[in-house]
Amino acid sequence: MARTFSISDRGNILITALAPLIWGSSYVVLTEFLPGGNPFWLAMLRALPAGLLLLLVVRQLPKGIWWQRVFILGALNFTVFWSLLYVAAYRLPGGVAATLGATQPLLVVFLARAFLGATIRPLAIVAALMGLGGVAMLVLGPNAQWDATGVLAASASAVSMAFGTVLTRRWQPEVSSLTFTAWQLAAGGILLLPVALVMSPELPTFDGKGLLGLAYLAIIGAAITYALWFRGVAKLAPARVSSLSFLSPLSAVLLGWLILGEGLSSEELTGVLLTLLSVWLSQNAARIRIFPRSRLSKKGA
Repeated sequence: MARTFSISDRGNILITALAPLIWGSSYVVLTEFLPGGNPFWLAMLRALPAGLLLLLVVRQLPKGIWWQRVFILGALNFTVFWSLLYVAAYRLPGGVAATLGATQPLLVVFLARAFLGATIRPLAIVAALMGLGGVAMLVLGPNAQWDATGVLAASASAVSMAFGTVLTRRWQPEVSSLTFTAWQLAAGGILLLPVALVMSPELPTFDGKGLLGLAYLAIIGAAITYALWFRGVAKLAPARVSSLSFLSPLSAVLLGWLILGEGLSSEELTGVLLTLLSVWLSQNAARIRIFPRSRLSKKGA
């Protein structure tokens, strides 16, 4: 009889956490390998080739209602999310955009209640707010400027990702996470193509270094990481998965310190600790009792 290999809850968390940790490296790649690239073309060239490559691997297409659902999810998780995220990045300082994006885990707590009937745990809300504060301390500078269009774009991108996370959990086809990722990336890339053409009709050119960076973003930063992420969405509660996204700005700051020689202030170090604590608290919110049961209740009185 064949043995069934089972990954523990902690193992699923660690595997899923790899995705946002790797996403944090996108900042270094964009600034060092792809400076000044058109954001909409970069988003499309990151999504569509990755999706088509995965389709060649899995050799399976959606059927029936899944065509409609896949394009909805592709739009939420990639087309709308990445487009608005890049708009925010161009209109706002990176710290402001990242802080507004960090509202996504808090949104997921309430959306999961509305669409999945999930329990709203007070500690999950506390963890989401704590993580938001930690990210703000990590990336939000004292001289940050607020642009109305950028704020709207960053906020809308967080809403899009939150809806995408919850609906990805609700709509689970009987296929592998790799196949589900291929469908969504391809759909999101197809929808991004007309956006890129309208926003900038001229196709950007890339040198060898730029092509290497683009390949990294497509294969590592999209195909592999989103397969890990969607796998986690299927196996973990939405609030627990979304809290792991706090690791992305944390990773970006630490990589900037290690690779680019950027300094770390005492406030940023506090933000690191607060962010890590928020992720831990979110993962354990269901196990921690604020008010322990009394002996009387244990006896069934």
